[in-house]
Amino acid sequence: MSRFSRREFLEDVGRGMLVASVGSAVAQDLGLATLALADGADVRLTFGSMEPLVDLMGATPADRLMPIIIERIKGGADLRGFVAAAALANARAFGGQDYDGYHALMALAPSYQMSRELPNSLRALPVLKVLYRNTNHIQATGGGHEALHPVETGALTAEPGPGALRDAVRRQDMDGAERTFAELIERRSLGEAYNDLLSIVQDNVNVHRVVLAWRAWAMLDLTGKEHAHTLLRQSVRYCVDEEKSMSQNSAGRELRTLLPRLLDDYRLMGRTVGDRRPGDAWVDQLSNQIYAADRSIAADSVAAALADGVAPEDVGEAISLAANQLVLHDPGRAKADTPAKPKGSVHGASVGVHAQDAANAWRNIARVGDRNHGVASLIVAAYHTAGQAGGLNPRPYPLAEQRDKVLDIAPDSLLAEAEGAIKSNDQARACALVHRLGELGVSDRPVFDMLLRYAISEDGALHAEKYYRTVSEEFATTRAAFRWRHLAALARVTASEYGHPAPGVADARRLLGV
Repeated sequence: MSRFSRREFLEDVGRGMLVASVGSAVAQDLGLATLALADGADVRLTFGSMEPLVDLMGATPADRLMPIIIERIKGGADLRGFVAAAALANARAFGGQDYDGYHALMALAPSYQMSRELPNSLRALPVLKVLYRNTNHIQATGGGHEALHPVETGALTAEPGPGALRDAVRRQDMDGAERTFAELIERRSLGEAYNDLLSIVQDNVNVHRVVLAWRAWAMLDLTGKEHAHTLLRQSVRYCVDEEKSMSQNSAGRELRTLLPRLLDDYRLMGRTVGDRRPGDAWVDQLSNQIYAADRSIAADSVAAALADGVAPEDVGEAISLAANQLVLHDPGRAKADTPAKPKGSVHGASVGVHAQDAANAWRNIARVGDRNHGVASLIVAAYHTAGQAGGLNPRPYPLAEQRDKVLDIAPDSLLAEAEGAIKSNDQARACALVHRLGELGVSDRPVFDMLLRYAISEDGALHAEKYYRTVSEEFATTRAAFRWRHLAALARVTASEYGHPAPGVADARRLLGV
């Protein structure tokens, strides 16, 4: 956070004069943003040495930005710098309060992680795809609008007390919540401030509420911790906005009573977490219970398991597998809402993809939060995942009859057949073929490589990158008996999303020469 100094003000006036002399289009290509491009504020949030690159990401039309980035990449520029700058440009423009905006931000770190799975010649593609989307949306909303400005600190004589941030959010006091969180970031360690943030994230269940909180934290590996306040305050603003609809949210109201009661009844606060590692049957049973149960019952079951000393990783695994079942039981959308949502589609903002992304975020938050917030996050994760099975298919994909149809296919032909099913939008067959590969015990890497190609090439209705990364992480942390369920689900979602190429990818390939 910084205010404009007199020198910076004069530099900005100079940039404004240069814009006037060379024209706005050329100035945007050069990354010359000015106060005139903003929304009239006289105080601007800036990012030190990263500011020129952040400006470039926000002020340059997407089709002009791609050649600039690719030229720099060919000159040796690191992809992580572009991702970090794009995240800061996004935060400044939208502040966690724009649907397409925060979806683009949440896809940035996954796109960088996807790039690390690719050969050097292709490594930039997933990042360029999301950078195009990110900048295109900033430009579509005016280019110069800035939601975030510096927050003054130091007004409080003492550190905000326990619950101060949550109370401000519940009052829908945006300014008070912003000031309180800024004080917490300034006065406490980053980990302690993040735990305070978790107290409001756990106050309601909404996929974007939790995934934004996790992806913003994960982005700090790329931006550096000095930008933690900019990235994390987006969650504060999101939660304040969502509080306005709490009167219609019965789940949120119930959770606010249920969570403290379960923590108290099972005496979970302050206790050492357990390390008991149950067998496959126990994990499968808890997973099935969470999938089928009422939300409050699922939360109670997880609280009881944690009180009984079961390791949080195993409890989290069961929650993740329950969310995976929502993908595999999903009947698909009955009607075409948009061209990106054809009949029977399960990609994008579907019940299963949302549930799986949310469960993954809750698990990661449980790992980085303190002991108390880790336990609370898993209870909320179970509550969040459960209660969604009504109206879904009684049997999951792949059905027995679908599995039977692929039994006679030669093992070395299965992967090519799965790719063909994806290109035919045949979710059932793609799912069955990948399931069969898992049964045969083949290497998972070629399957991931094939699915990664389409996570890059297809639009995915804003969710392709996050969901691919979710499945990658959950596969790696799930025991061998169950992990291929995640890949089968990814194959199904990939078959659903195929046929809607992502904007900017074809041009990026042409400019890269690949």
